[in-house]
Amino acid sequence: MNTITLYTKNNCPQCLMTKKFLAQKNVEFNEINIDKEPQYIDSLKEQGFQSVPVLKTMDENMTIVGFRPDQLRTLAV
Repeated sequence: MNTITLYTKNNCPQCLMTKKFLAQKNVEFNEINIDKEPQYIDSLKEQGFQSVPVLKTMDENMTIVGFRPDQLRTLAV
């Protein structure tokens, strides 16, 4: 099983939709809210990300930015 990390922030509709989608598909993930844990912001910026949600898998080295149900479905297998 992939280790999935989902970077989110408060009041982010795409973040909420991504979390809801993953929950409905029973996909487990670790959430890091950058409003509560701002130390992750610089790391995300250094990697070129300018918005959240950012979903990263460790096993497949997959990254999904934004609410992308087409790509998220591949995690629900």
